[in-house]
Parts: sequence; C-alpha cells; structure tokens
Amino acid sequence: MDADIVIENQDLFSILIQQNKPIISPQLNVSTDSLYSNFWCGINEHGYYQRTPDYEPIVRWHKQGCFEVPMVHSVYFIDMNHVGVKKLSFNKAPPEYKGPFDDIIQFAFSAKYAGMSMHIINTEFFGHLMVPLESKDTLEDEIEQFLHIKLEMIVIEPRLRPSRFISFQPVKSSKLGFDQIYLINLIRRPQRRRKMLMSLRELGIEIFILNAVDGKTLNDTYLKQLGVKQLPGYADPYHGRQMTMGEIGCFLSHFVIWKDVVDNNYRKALVFEDDVRFEIFFRQKLEKLLYECEYIVRNWDLVYLGRKRLFRKPEPDVPGTTMLVWPNYSYWTLSYILTLEGAQKLLDADPLSKMIPVDEYIPVMFDRHPEDEWKSFFFPRNLVGLSAEPLLVYPTHYTGEAEYLSDTEDSDLIEGEEEEEDENEIAAAGLNVESPKVEL
Repeated sequence: MDADIVIENQDLFSILIQQNKPIISPQLNVSTDSLYSNFWCGINEHGYYQRTPDYEPIVRWHKQGCFEVPMVHSVYFIDMNHVGVKKLSFNKAPPEYKGPFDDIIQFAFSAKYAGMSMHIINTEFFGHLMVPLESKDTLEDEIEQFLHIKLEMIVIEPRLRPSRFISFQPVKSSKLGFDQIYLINLIRRPQRRRKMLMSLRELGIEIFILNAVDGKTLNDTYLKQLGVKQLPGYADPYHGRQMTMGEIGCFLSHFVIWKDVVDNNYRKALVFEDDVRFEIFFRQKLEKLLYECEYIVRNWDLVYLGRKRLFRKPEPDVPGTTMLVWPNYSYWTLSYILTLEGAQKLLDADPLSKMIPVDEYIPVMFDRHPEDEWKSFFFPRNLVGLSAEPLLVYPTHYTGEAEYLSDTEDSDLIEGEEEEEDENEIAAAGLNVESPKVEL
C-alpha cells in the first residue's frame, strides 16, 4: 500500500477477502469528478496505458461490481497461498518482456505471467488517492492535493481527525481580496453549515454567514408586505408548476446579499450556497480567474464559479483568457462573484414585483434565457455574465443520490394557505417585516 492513499472504509478487508481473488484492489478516487484512479482497463502491446470504453463507467460508479482488469496499483490485496505468488516482482521482468522499466507495469506483467488475475472492486466507496507528482510539481502541490482529500472527506464523512500527538498551525483566514464573502445557510440545516465552515476554515476563507430566508416561514400575507408577486405566466420548465415557497426564500436570500453589496458599496463580493464541493487547487484557480477578470475582461458584473450547464454546445471563450467563457442558459447559483455594478443591475430590474427563481433570473438579466416572454418583463437586460471554465465548485450531492436534499423543490407552492408568522424568525433571516423593502 502506498503511503499517500487514505482508506476510509472499515469493512475493506472483509469485503476483499469475500471476493476470493488472486490480486484485488479497492477502487480509490481523487474526487467524484476526476477520472484518475488506481486501475487500468487497457494496456497496449508496449505496456502503456490504453483508454477503453469500460473505464469511465466503472470509475464513476455507473457500473458497480468486481471486474478483472489488466492493471491495479497503489494498493493490493494478494492471495499469498496462490501457486504463482513467487513470480510476482516490481523490478524483475518476466521472460520476453519488452515493455518499459516501470514498477507497476512490470508487476502487472509478472502477475499475468504467474497466472494471477487482477481485479478492481467498486461496490462501495473505499477511499482516496493522490495524483502522482510530475517533475515540475512541488511539495506545496502535494500539500494542496492532500488538502483536497480532507475537503472531500468533510463532504462524505467520516472526516479525517487530527492525531492528538501532533500539533497543527491554524490556517490564516482572509477574504481573498473580496470586500465580503457570503455563505447562505438555513438555520435548520446545521450539518450543512458545520461542513461548509470546516471546509472554508481549511481553505483559509473568512466568511459572513447569512441566515437564509426559510420558505417554510413564509406566507402570502408576508409576501404581499414585501411586494412579492410571481411573474405573470411563469411555470417551472420541467414540472409546469408555480414557484414554491422554497424558491421564493432562496431568491430573497440572494436579494438580501445584492442589497447589502450596494448599501455597503462593496466593489466585489463572493457568494456561496451551503451545498458546495470545492475543486482541487481552488484558491490558486480563483486567484488566476480574478486576475483575468480584473486585467483582461475589465467590464464584467457576475462570474459563475458553479452552475449546471443545460446545453452541450460549447460556450465561446472570453478572448485573451484561459479560464473564462460566455455562459449560455444555466441553472443553479452554487457560487458566483458579483460586482457593485452587477448587484445594482439585479436590483434595478425590480425583480420582487415579477419574481422568477433566482437561477432563471440571472440568465434573463444577461440575456441568455430561451423564454422571450419572460425576458420582455425585464429591462435593460445588460448584466455582463461570465463563467469559470472549468468550474471551481460543484454540488455536494446530485438529485437521486443518498443525502440529497432540496429546500426549494420540496416545499409548498406560492398558492399555499396563509399561516400566522413569527416576525422574529423572519427578521433573523435578514428581512424587515415593517417595510415592503428587503433590508438587512
């Protein structure tokens, strides 16, 4: 077993023993999105890696089971009673071997010569491994890789716990050059808050927690006080329904942030929702992206760091940049950067009086929404929207996965019955019930 892997399944040994294979390895992953793992599905005649159609479905868990493969590496479980075990070698090539002088390749060929088949198992999540360093990489790069493993473990749990025998220097936190960094979180989702705070602490990011507007505390009477009206003719593109109270609460939470940016004259702010998974080298990539925004694009209002692309058609690169594209119609508001000018544009369109979900509203405002009728209610649609490419954050869970929660979809529709409201609860979410305006 290599020293830089992390086994995270306490049942690993019993699972491997039950398979009764000559050589077997648990599938290990860098992240849920990375295709790098500790096995190959194909080797060419010269002994080098060959991508096959079987690889991606296995590494992404679309196809689960125990599979015979030509190569596993980094961690092995070997049947030492097998008759061919004495022929296994990392440095002594089998007869007639003409491949490269490489330890894992020679071991795979020696296993084949010994009649010991190799297998990979992905029936459960077993742990993480790190991408091997290249000659240009530094020790700091390896530290960042391990930080990413720690962040991934915070999401999936159980998290890595520091040894009581080792002291750690606390990570220095900053706002990364932003005037404010917001984390939107519902008070009734303390686990999400805890995980996000742990992740942000590891990344050294100083944030302001906005207690989100909870759709479960809203009713029609209060929405009338705020001047909230659904856009005439709006229907959810997939379900054909009215807006839910959860979607309204989500919009109001973002609206509060836009207003706070303007009220405090913040030049630029960063917004996170509380179900975010960070890409590897997040801070370094964000720093480079900000440089391109500030010194190459200049005239911009909003940059998606995480979103759901709805079209497979490639999006045009922003000229002169390596990390930015002009986004098409997108869903989700996982994370975005917003300028003072952008916040003002989002407020000036008077969105509360003709509300649509916030992830529909933003594409409307940068004029990339396919619904022309909806767009006609908002003018001017002059928000300059960009997107990171590749994205810098992803959702912690997707629809249909275990532990997936939605506080927008699984809530009452806007036509719900009126209920008595606890004004203190609303105020704690950042709203002033005495005024139709939203205030902090």
